[in-house]
Amino acid sequence: MDPLSLGLILAVVTVLVLFSGVSVAVGLLIVSAGFLLIFDGARSLQLLPEIFFGKLDNFALLSIPMFIIMGASIASTRAGADLYEALDRWLTRVPGGLVISNLGACALFAAMSGSSPATCAAIGKMGIPEMRKRGYPDGVATGSIAAGGTLGILIPPSVTMIVYGIATETSIGRLFLAGVIPGLLLVSLFMLWALYDTWRSGSADALSGRSFSWKERFEILPRVLPFIAIILGVLYAMYGGLATPSETAAIGALLCLLVAIIIYKLWSPKLLWDVLRDSTRESVMILFIIAAAGVFSYMLSSLFITQSIAAWIGTLDVNPWVLMFAINIFLLVAGFFLPPVAVILMAAPILLPIVISAGFDPYWFAVILTINMEIGLITPPVGLNLYVINGIAPEISLRTILVGSLPFVACMVIAILLLCLFPDLATWLPNYVMGEAV
Repeated sequence: MDPLSLGLILAVVTVLVLFSGVSVAVGLLIVSAGFLLIFDGARSLQLLPEIFFGKLDNFALLSIPMFIIMGASIASTRAGADLYEALDRWLTRVPGGLVISNLGACALFAAMSGSSPATCAAIGKMGIPEMRKRGYPDGVATGSIAAGGTLGILIPPSVTMIVYGIATETSIGRLFLAGVIPGLLLVSLFMLWALYDTWRSGSADALSGRSFSWKERFEILPRVLPFIAIILGVLYAMYGGLATPSETAAIGALLCLLVAIIIYKLWSPKLLWDVLRDSTRESVMILFIIAAAGVFSYMLSSLFITQSIAAWIGTLDVNPWVLMFAINIFLLVAGFFLPPVAVILMAAPILLPIVISAGFDPYWFAVILTINMEIGLITPPVGLNLYVINGIAPEISLRTILVGSLPFVACMVIAILLLCLFPDLATWLPNYVMGEAV
């Protein structure tokens, strides 16, 4: 059978299997083994165990459980509430200070935890009731938290970027730096829209909050400054040449655990066990998907599907930006139904050679891909953040939360357009800090 036709059949079968309810990793293994058995014979299955475990034989993978422990130790404390309260006290005199506080707290907490649902839950429990009490529209109150929670997969340190780096064999350090300016750009766009929507809805009175004394402002800082110092320290160790990403992640995880124990009194062995147990469960899930995606990639290559798709696209006489538009649509639709890690592991190895041959930068593309995955987190049918917010504020309908989130989706689309017009937004900082990519 023609490899392109086989690839189309494979795409349909993969979607059906993943929609059947099986886990992503198991689904990929079933599809891979099935197609190899049918089209390449039983002998081809002998290499699958070696490929599966060989994909996990990568020192960089150690950074994933370490960063997850770092996030879990933070998520198990009141760090989210303290971040929100600290920013609220310092920004209360700024017009729209409360919504800025919530989005700022989301950005900082997301950077520390790397978990979008955890960010929504931690900041939303405090921020949504307070914004509603002060007169902010329900759409702004819920939509800003749902969108702010997505920032964790873009602002470093990001587990999603680590997965992309491993899948495409690109520098994790460069990927982290590539996400900094686009992440700040997204935060700024979110804040501008939230302020405008509040003013437009006639809720301008909500833009002024209560005043805090200087004593109240400073007394909250000892609880949050250590976490910010850890983020800065992790980035400095990585880019100062002091440690590899995996070593830096281990140091960050240890420091976060110590801060959680010392500052937030996380003494209980049961609570510490819960942190390690949940971190292990999430790490194994991600590593299982990585190994299964390695088998899936081997199957695509063995059946010449990857090579045929690349060759076919290479023969198309289309403008590179038309090709990039089509890739964005594909990523957007995939993000509606699959988690970011699964989309990256399945699509990035196939798309990256095409993107590079079209003249685009692989680190710039990583940011574009990640923002598309962020959109998937706040859009149905999966839209995990929407359901987390609905669980926090069940009296607000899912429709209201969705409508409130859609303008932030538009902000993400604007960010993608700005990155297309000004690619240096993603590439300048990595090139400045680490030199031009070879």
